Amino acid sequence: MKEISMKTPFIVLATVLGTVFSIPAIAANEHADHTAMHGEKSGVSAQMTDGVVKKVDKSASKLTLSHGPLPNGMPAMTMVFRVKDPAWLDQVKAGDKVRFMADQINGAMTVVHLERN
Repeated sequence: MKEISMKTPFIVLATVLGTVFSIPAIAANEHADHTAMHGEKSGVSAQMTDGVVKKVDKSASKLTLSHGPLPNGMPAMTMVFRVKDPAWLDQVKAGDKVRFMADQINGAMTVVHLERN
């Protein structure tokens, strides 16, 4: 009977420590669910990238940006992007500094969020 009573505090301690150390993981998972619910991307792809507008092509709904490295691993370069919302093209001009998020949509890199600096 004495051996059982010595194991009980150890079991209680192990249970408490397991619970305490799992709380951050549970909270992180709930945050990921929350951002997904609001249509936001979590993790690396949600990071904004700095860029400079080089050309605005309203007729093709495209934007040429010189940008730093993208979160998907693409190095810094100047490239043409489609834009999710063609109305954004009325808000920028060549030379403007911007911050943006891009994603691969239907095989093309597309600006999915755009902010002027």
